Amino acid sequence: MPLPAIISKVAPLITRHAMLSHGDKVLIGLSGGPDSVCLLQILAMLRGKYNLGLHALYIDHGLRPGETEREIEFCRKISEQHNAPFLMKSIDVKTHAKTNKLNMQEAARQLRYGMYQEVSHEIDAQKIALGHTADDQAETLLMHLFRGSGTTGLAGIPPVRKNIIRPLIEIERTEIEAFLKTSGIDFITDSSNVKKDYVRNRVRLSLMPILREFNPDITGTLSKTASIFRDEERYFEILVTKTLMKLISRKTETRIELFLAPFEIMDKVIMRRVLRRAIDETRGLRGISFIHIEDMINLIRDGAPGNRLYLPGGIRVIKDYATLILTSEAPVTLTPCTLNIPGETILKEAGVLIKASEDEVQQSDTTGQQQGIWQSLGVFDADAIYGHLTARPRKPGDFFYPLGFGKRKKLQDFFVDQKVPRDERNRIPLIVSGDEIVWVVGYRADERFKVTEKTKRIVKLEVRKIRD
Repeated sequence: MPLPAIISKVAPLITRHAMLSHGDKVLIGLSGGPDSVCLLQILAMLRGKYNLGLHALYIDHGLRPGETEREIEFCRKISEQHNAPFLMKSIDVKTHAKTNKLNMQEAARQLRYGMYQEVSHEIDAQKIALGHTADDQAETLLMHLFRGSGTTGLAGIPPVRKNIIRPLIEIERTEIEAFLKTSGIDFITDSSNVKKDYVRNRVRLSLMPILREFNPDITGTLSKTASIFRDEERYFEILVTKTLMKLISRKTETRIELFLAPFEIMDKVIMRRVLRRAIDETRGLRGISFIHIEDMINLIRDGAPGNRLYLPGGIRVIKDYATLILTSEAPVTLTPCTLNIPGETILKEAGVLIKASEDEVQQSDTTGQQQGIWQSLGVFDADAIYGHLTARPRKPGDFFYPLGFGKRKKLQDFFVDQKVPRDERNRIPLIVSGDEIVWVVGYRADERFKVTEKTKRIVKLEVRKIRD
């Protein structure tokens, strides 16, 4: 394709998406392949129109040691031909993949984009230009479709994302190669692009040729489809932003609380997007997949207060009475402390205050314990207690004699029987005498410390909830 023809397709795209501004310094991702070489050539041709400052960056992924030296030299020369300062950086993809349990492509992508941003900051570049094409767009849409992605994934690769621009995103690879051939411009073929080790290569080399038998313009069709999805995504994004603003009760980097009431009348389509946005905007919650979003919706609609989900990465979703809590914070563990008797003791991690008193026994003290008082009030035989009363969290091997049960029971088994969520168990106060459990606060007292007809003095513990 002659230069004016390809420019006539790229220039309107740049204008339509406001990719470039006058005087921009642009960092070009240059691999030596046809797409990035074409991108360098076109931006060099548009340099005068926008008064651009061009820089080129080659990133060595450390995966093809026998080829990179030749590629670096090629990229250096072609950059010099276009008066674009050339930079080369290296990234350790293998180590990053192993350390973070990622596949090689995802590890390379993360490090590559991080390096682009790092270098653009170093040279004070306003834009990062990458050579993604319409073929990349079509392949990405298919890959996301195979994974079961929603419309956000099917929107594919955006022409602009923050400071990253993709001027060739509507240009097909055949057009690029024809332009380079006609113009007599050399490029290098990456050997990894012809191997079927990666999903994208299998889509490109095996699936796309088959789809072209059904639709010769399959690349253009899929690219336009992705564009339609992006337009619809922009509309939904506005709607979701307005909705989420009304939902957030409180938010930190690792925790977000959403009011439950608005979800009752919310359509599932919007609910799904609102939850996804809430997760994406809370750094510690990223990594939740589509299936987890569906589980969260089921929890909101059908779960009882106190029900929760345990998701990968230590993420918990808790349905409270008025809010839905999403958090990656480690479960809280109670800090041990001695109770003030008489007096008040605050157990911060449990969110309670315990008021303790000691008194002579009353008739009501011997009958009240038969009436299930143990959630917020505990009454015990003072003479059965030795030493100080201490509040502590559970520890391995704990056991007690649940009041009315008649025999010894492991605390772990008791928590399971009572359906106490496992992430709450370390914050439940155990009131102990020595190392013997007197009271599992909020649940059950120990038979050995109950008030009997022989009891002369009692210790009364009143539990009151406090604000976070």
